[in-house]
Amino acid sequence: MARSSTKKSARRSLLALVVVILALGGLAAGLTKWAEGSMTPRLGLDLEGGTELVLQPQLNGTETISEGQVNRAVDIIRQRIDANGVSEAEITTQGGRSIVVSIPGQPTAEQLDALKKPSQLRFRAVYVQALDANASQANPSGTPTGTSTGTATPSGTATGTGTPKATSTATPSTSATAQNGVVPDALRAATTPVTPTPSATTPSGTATTPAPAATEAPAPTAAQTEAAIKTQASTGLVGLGWDKAKADAAATKVAKQYTALNCSSPGAVDKIQDDPALPLATCGEDRVTKYVLGPSEIDGSEIADATSGYQPGPNGQPTSIVEVALSFKDAGKAKFAAVTKRLYGLQSQPPLDQFAVVLDKAVITAPQARAVITDGRASITGSFTIDSAKQLAEQLKFGALPISFALQTQDNITPQLGEEQLRIGLLAGFIGLLLVVVYSLIQYRALGLVTVASLVVASVITYLAVTVLGTTHGFRLTMAGVTGLIVAIGVTADSFIVYFERIRDEVRDGRPLVAAVETGWKRARRTIIAADAVNFIAAGVLYFLASSNVRGFAFTLGLTTLIDLLVVILFTHPTVQLLARTKFFGNGHKWSGLDPERLGAKESVRYRGRGQFGAPGAQRPPATVGSARVADGKAQA
Repeated sequence: MARSSTKKSARRSLLALVVVILALGGLAAGLTKWAEGSMTPRLGLDLEGGTELVLQPQLNGTETISEGQVNRAVDIIRQRIDANGVSEAEITTQGGRSIVVSIPGQPTAEQLDALKKPSQLRFRAVYVQALDANASQANPSGTPTGTSTGTATPSGTATGTGTPKATSTATPSTSATAQNGVVPDALRAATTPVTPTPSATTPSGTATTPAPAATEAPAPTAAQTEAAIKTQASTGLVGLGWDKAKADAAATKVAKQYTALNCSSPGAVDKIQDDPALPLATCGEDRVTKYVLGPSEIDGSEIADATSGYQPGPNGQPTSIVEVALSFKDAGKAKFAAVTKRLYGLQSQPPLDQFAVVLDKAVITAPQARAVITDGRASITGSFTIDSAKQLAEQLKFGALPISFALQTQDNITPQLGEEQLRIGLLAGFIGLLLVVVYSLIQYRALGLVTVASLVVASVITYLAVTVLGTTHGFRLTMAGVTGLIVAIGVTADSFIVYFERIRDEVRDGRPLVAAVETGWKRARRTIIAADAVNFIAAGVLYFLASSNVRGFAFTLGLTTLIDLLVVILFTHPTVQLLARTKFFGNGHKWSGLDPERLGAKESVRYRGRGQFGAPGAQRPPATVGSARVADGKAQA
């Protein structure tokens, strides 16, 4: 029964692997046919060549551009190019003004437009703020994180120097309320988590009876949620002076956009149409929080300055509160005063008292208005650290680049390494693979064929994965990436060696082969997972901390480490399980690589009967000597 169960388990694993390979192959073919994909990996700048673009800032009159603005522009352009993957573009500055962009292949018209257009920073009122249902599993508590990073967490408060009494700490809000303070049932269920009510205690410390637990409302339908969001958005637009019919039409459209928006999907924000005169459905930079925002009321070009540091106290001494100090130009002061006056009157109806700062269509912060700020000088506070406050200040100061870039030159560039270097790199990989195969066959004999087959399966999956990622995420294979693939051969071979040596150890200890395979796997699995985890962590650190081509190496190393685990679990182990039940391997043939005598197994297991070799203490059949039988060391007639 156990044998039958093991066979079924092995066959299910192999079937699952076949499904994975077919799915990747089908996806690659489908992308090639319907999404302008390719059945070959895309190559990077050093192997394929590409295009060099020199972008010149367009300035009016005596307008100048600072080094900080140029560096911020480089960061924004890099984010736009790498928004969907590892494209390995190179971006530098030239003469402190121009920006040189080298990208693989030929840029499309849309890509050129994205490189040249100015970065937009806008202030919009918040109508709806909630967790994206698609991302709720990643944050099971149902609420935004309590710390404000200045970019990812929509928290914070805005206070003004002109109204010193209006101060408050940040209170992230996840509920959406209507203008009259009543939360629509559908919107409450869609945006507000159900939390247990804590028990109260009297001053004497005696616990009182806890309030009845809140009951979760039935999950609203998409139509109910959409209708509630439409009502909320329409009310907000009417409050700005819009005609009711016009407000309803715009609210209906933005409600549909909100329900269709999936913030966890790569590139979701890039596809949003941003019209400053219309309400906007968008995401936070955390890709967890989703918003419906009003029309743009202030442009980032009206920001005079933004700094970060510790907020000064009444006596002028710095406190422990980290703030982002924001000041507006003359044109923005009056607008900001009108916005804060309106939002300050809605403190009892969050999130309607919040204004969102939107950079390139993503919300970077959404503080609450806790003062009417008439002098254009605001203080944003929250759970900031010095680093996160500095990052937000830089985004506010340099995020709005009212500077467009003109394409000065566009030249084709040849591959930096070329086909010859790629051929040499692939040859090195082939030689390494060949050496691994030769070593496996010498060391493990027929069992080494499992290594060969596993490497072939891993190569097929890696090829398909790199091909698919080239279409879906813009991944391009550079020479550094090829190096990562070559290193992966050794990583994969290590896993097989660990597993095979554990099986051999079990055979040496006298276990039958079927039992040795299972026991060896249990012990080898922990070692394999631990080793691959270390490789994956190293790849992750390199990817997030390194730059340029090192990221390509880290990406391929991390990808192949995951594929190694997949192949070992779904192919290598099930294959050895099935081979252990064959006569060739089960009988311990001398060419199988599992011959007990060659492995130096204990004397008691060197006997081979019909297809099996025994365990220590197993009963041996008596040997015949002449006409007598030898049993228990005594001759019997």
